[in-house]
Amino acid sequence: MSARFARRLALAFALTSCLASTALAQSPAPACGGDLGAFLNGVKAEAISMGASANAADEALAGAQIDQKVLSRDRAQGVFRQTFLEFSQRTVSQARLDIGRQKIKQYADVFARAEKEFGVPPGVITAFWGMETDFGAVQGDFNTRNALVTLSHDCRRPQLFRPQLIALIEMVQHGDLNPATNTGAWAGEIGQVQMLPEDIIAHGVDGDGDGHINVKTSSPDAILTAAKFIQSMGFKPGQPWMQEVTLPENLPWDKSGLGNEIPASEWFKLGVTPRDGVTTFGNLPAALILPQGRKGPTFLTYPNFNIYLEWNQSFIYTTSAAYFATRLAGAPTYQKGTPEQGLDDGGMKALQTKLEALGHDIGKVDGILGSGTRQAVQKEQARLGLPADGWPTQSLLSAL
Repeated sequence: MSARFARRLALAFALTSCLASTALAQSPAPACGGDLGAFLNGVKAEAISMGASANAADEALAGAQIDQKVLSRDRAQGVFRQTFLEFSQRTVSQARLDIGRQKIKQYADVFARAEKEFGVPPGVITAFWGMETDFGAVQGDFNTRNALVTLSHDCRRPQLFRPQLIALIEMVQHGDLNPATNTGAWAGEIGQVQMLPEDIIAHGVDGDGDGHINVKTSSPDAILTAAKFIQSMGFKPGQPWMQEVTLPENLPWDKSGLGNEIPASEWFKLGVTPRDGVTTFGNLPAALILPQGRKGPTFLTYPNFNIYLEWNQSFIYTTSAAYFATRLAGAPTYQKGTPEQGLDDGGMKALQTKLEALGHDIGKVDGILGSGTRQAVQKEQARLGLPADGWPTQSLLSAL
């Protein structure tokens, strides 16, 4: 799955669900499937009704084809099975840190503008830049127009992708995209920070002053567009997003985890100690997150962490991206700790099956340590008198 896809899918699904009750009675849902030519004619008519020119729609849709590779990728999306230590050490490598710091120096003026106008510091933008495309080096090789036509025509999730296809036509009309040659991710994300057409239309910034917004080839455009988009998600200037901490032996572990925020000052009173010694944000709500349990790396997350959850809903990706940004901002390498051995795929599925039988809503039995499984694990640990840190181990599986 592309890094941006999960976030956008959830948002789009929520939006269309909210609108369905009022819109359904007024007009039918956008067509999908059937003859491709007829489908494209419908897209063209919709685009024109929304302000696009007929010429732009014709140019954008001319030669459009169904890409079976896109459908295959959509049907066989990968899943996160790596631990935080495994994934973060691979993605936040020394080489990537070095390149990120070089990019911050190279585009110092652009980053200064991003922080002045949108309140987003260089490290936050650069971490996403590195995580998404290795600073523009790997942007995807799927024709964007064909990918969006394919996913809009497919009746699995047209409510997500058809608006992106309409937005792509608008980009063509602006002269910001060549539909015949533009490539990107299989799910339609474009450019150095992998943004969908609607987001580019809404938040695009011409960073290099050429009169166009090209997040694929112009790093200034990509940096400033990302900054404006991050601002739109609620990033607060001058506030932290994540802070590594050390922990005492005994804590109310059941209070840990995303969604269990208390004032950071309360964590400090309990003995949670920031490694950087900064306690000036004690008035902010903070969650104690333990990606691999209480014996692994440990962090406090603050309200700005929510923008990472908006960008991507994978806990491991989100935490790694936030950690990457702290490193670019000057934080040291995290303390790995000595986390207890987790469960393999078979063990996780066996655990999820037991949790489900106990009445917990963990979603699918898929071997993935998602939020539902973490919460269920935490509840069962507490019930059994174990430290309720949300990390599934063989001892928990055996106890159940």
